[in-house]
Amino acid sequence: MKPDHILLLGGTGFVGRSVAEKLVQRARGGGRIVVPSRRAARDQHIRMLPTIEIVPADVHDERELAALVSGGDAVINLVGILHGSEAQFEQAHVELPRRIVRACAHAGVRRVVHVSALGAAADAPSRYQRSKARGEAVWRESGLDVTLLRPSTMFGAHDNFLNLFARLLPWLPVMPLACADARFQPVWVDDVADAIAQCLDDRSTIGQTIECTGPEVFTLRELVRCAGRWSGHSRPVLPLPGVLGRLQALIMEWMPGTPLLSRDNLDAMQTPNVASGTLPDLARLRIRPMPIETVMAPVLGRRAPEARLDIWRMTARR
Repeated sequence: MKPDHILLLGGTGFVGRSVAEKLVQRARGGGRIVVPSRRAARDQHIRMLPTIEIVPADVHDERELAALVSGGDAVINLVGILHGSEAQFEQAHVELPRRIVRACAHAGVRRVVHVSALGAAADAPSRYQRSKARGEAVWRESGLDVTLLRPSTMFGAHDNFLNLFARLLPWLPVMPLACADARFQPVWVDDVADAIAQCLDDRSTIGQTIECTGPEVFTLRELVRCAGRWSGHSRPVLPLPGVLGRLQALIMEWMPGTPLLSRDNLDAMQTPNVASGTLPDLARLRIRPMPIETVMAPVLGRRAPEARLDIWRMTARR
């Protein structure tokens, strides 16, 4: 029997938007999809979706989390941060899974789909990757019916990756770039959302770790050049040596707001963000990943409405 009452944690973010849409399509007007939110401004893009119920709540509060899990059939956990201190990574990626496990055990909820990250490993070079690995260990030891997904860097119409470069390039005569040769296998956020929705219903994925990657591998330098070409603002890329790259990241860490780049990001890029080839991938779910150019060339070319229609047509045919 398919889960009918789903708790979607992290549903107001970039990935959550796509997952919420997939879950609504999956439910076809039935069921209940609960999305906790602490800030109303972040949930506007999903508030009008049918079957979505926005609940003001702090998922890091044990009592509020227990109330959210109670009475549900399944939990999808998308909560994660890219920047932060050791304590912040621990809270988001390790302590929260522990709280969810306790809440599920108390409520009798067994089905969980958890989104981790490609490169998660206990001996990884970055705090982010190591904390993701510790979070995975919590799930593996939980005794629950868990499926783990490890996506590569995700792209989409609302990403903060290629869109960020496209916004910066018009203002720069040259793009200074740390870790220019770092390798990525970027994946469309809608393909990851499709994988999450499928895993929720496919009990044969319980206990598996599935890598979610796109069909092509790029260096960071190549991705920046693509962003420039597709947005109409091509600029030369100036690779920075290691010392200057770390200095650039340190300066950005001290700037107000969420940093564009951190030293921990640079550490993470020491490991290629590509599929290992030893774990199941999107083909396991019969998903043919969308090429990045198909999605992002029209998006960055400021043809988003036409792009969405073209993407929908291609998705419908595959």
